[in-house]
Formats: sequence, C-alpha cells, structure tokens
Amino acid sequence: MAYALWNGKKLIAMNKVRVFAPATVANMGCGFDIMGMTLDGVGDVMSVEVVEGDGLEIDNRSEVELPDDIEKNVITPAVRALMEAYDEKRLVKVVVEKKISPGSGIGSSAASSAAAVYALNVALGRPFSDERLVEFAMEGEKLISGGTPHADNVGPSLLGGVVLLRGYDPLDIVRLPVPDNFCCSVAHPAIMVSTRMAREVLPKDIPLRTAVKQWGNVAGLVAGLALKDVYLVGRAMQDVVVEPYRKQFIPGFDALREKVMDAGALAFNISGAGPSVFALSADMDVAARVGEIMREHFAEVGSDVYVCKVSNKGARVLNE
Repeated sequence: MAYALWNGKKLIAMNKVRVFAPATVANMGCGFDIMGMTLDGVGDVMSVEVVEGDGLEIDNRSEVELPDDIEKNVITPAVRALMEAYDEKRLVKVVVEKKISPGSGIGSSAASSAAAVYALNVALGRPFSDERLVEFAMEGEKLISGGTPHADNVGPSLLGGVVLLRGYDPLDIVRLPVPDNFCCSVAHPAIMVSTRMAREVLPKDIPLRTAVKQWGNVAGLVAGLALKDVYLVGRAMQDVVVEPYRKQFIPGFDALREKVMDAGALAFNISGAGPSVFALSADMDVAARVGEIMREHFAEVGSDVYVCKVSNKGARVLNE
C-alpha cells in the first residue's frame, strides 16, 4: 500500500481499491431532474487497480450480464473523463463484483459510474473533490440518456443523503441532510418502460398555476429536509407535473398509492422514469409493511422489492 501527503495529513493512495456505491432514487416526486436520495445497503461493489501502462480493462464477475463491448459500458466514459483530467497515463483495471440489475429503477448505471470514479480517485491519491467526481460520473449517465448528462442519481450515490441540483452550467450541487427515521420501500415491477417513452409523454409546456403548485412542493420538500420534519417532507412530495402522465405505464398506480398511504406511508411516487415506485415512511415497520403491499400488488407481473433506510453515506472504500 502506498501513501500520499495532503496538507500534512496522510491520505491512502492504493494501487488497488475496493468500494461500495449505493443505489439511489431520482426525482423524489416533485424534484423532477433536480433531486435524488441515497438508499442504505443496496448498491454496487467494485474494485479498481491502477498500474503502469495505458487503457482500461473491465472484468465483470457479478451475476448480472453487462455489455461485452466496453464502449457500451457506463464505466468507460466516466473513467476516461477522470483520467483525461488527471493528465497522466495509467492502465486502469476494473472488476465488477456485485451489481444492481439494470432497469431496476434505483440507479443501476449511476452506481457503476460512481463506484468506478470514486475507487479510481482513491487509487490515485484523491486528486479530485467529490463534487468533481460527480461531473466525471455524469459522463457515464450521458451514455445511456441520449447524450444528456444528469446527476440526480450519480450525485446522491457519490455524496450520500439527499442531493439538490440547482444548476448544471456550472454544476451547482447541494447536499441536504436526511432525517434519522427516514425509510424507503421500492418496488420494481417486471414491466418495461423505456426512458425515451417516459420522456415523450411529458408536456412541453405547463400552466402557470401548475408550476406554482410544483414550486411550493419543491420548497416544502427542501424545508422539510432542512428541518428534519418527515411529515412536511411527506406533504410536499407531490408531483403535479410529471406523475399524471407517467403513471399510465404502471398497473394500478392510483390503487397502490391508496393502499400504501392507508398503511402509514408518508409519500408515494414514481422512482426515476419508472416503472419502479417508492414510498417513504417514518419507521422500518411501516416500510416493511408497505414493501409487502407492493409485492402483493405486482404479484401477477412479478417484482423486486427493496426496503431500507435512506442513508447519509455515499460511495465509500471497503478495504481501508
């Protein structure tokens, strides 16, 4: 193991680093394209080794099938962006050990991009800030989003907590605190909804009255997080702009909302572009009950269900 000194403090600079990058939920209802949150205990495990040479190797040892062509892997543009900024040639060897299934609705591609750049940064002696790593990881998201980089998944995966994207030019990212008793239930039904399809149904313009209501919800959501008031968060997490158009792709969406809210959930929304859905609760018992309701609701098509706390921790080293 090698070490580097930074401002008199010893920073670990390892040739090989093993990291965990958490899953995330984007949009958080009213925060369309500008907010995301971190899930606890669910994510990618990846190791990165840096040796003399030049180039990138990706070895997938997970149980999830990934593209054989590394040019189609989100890790590739993220790593290349970082190495271009580092401006020294190295051979980067990436091993994917554990992988969130693609299309799960909890930021699979973002976790890969985040894990890769976080591990590589540590292996190089941490030359870049976490905020700069978000910019590199966004290049991975750009690959799968039709050329538009976004950070509502990679931001929380790297930084942890709830992340607000105030703007992209330049990137202005704010990390918000998470209440201690913030729990999440996520269900990914076995149905296909492409991001392109989910985008195409959205209106190009909205009435001013609708915009004002959404602004109030976003403000209430941010205030609720700042005050650690989960009930204000729940009241504010209503989406009057996107959800009315996207819920048509999710079988029995309104009926499921009614069931999970009756079970004690604080809020219920679409995760990212869908078809995954999520609910927030004030304790794990309610979250577990909501998860079972989701599983039963999607029994005909099948679903993967995750129940966990919302975490303040983002990507982190596992072998320090």
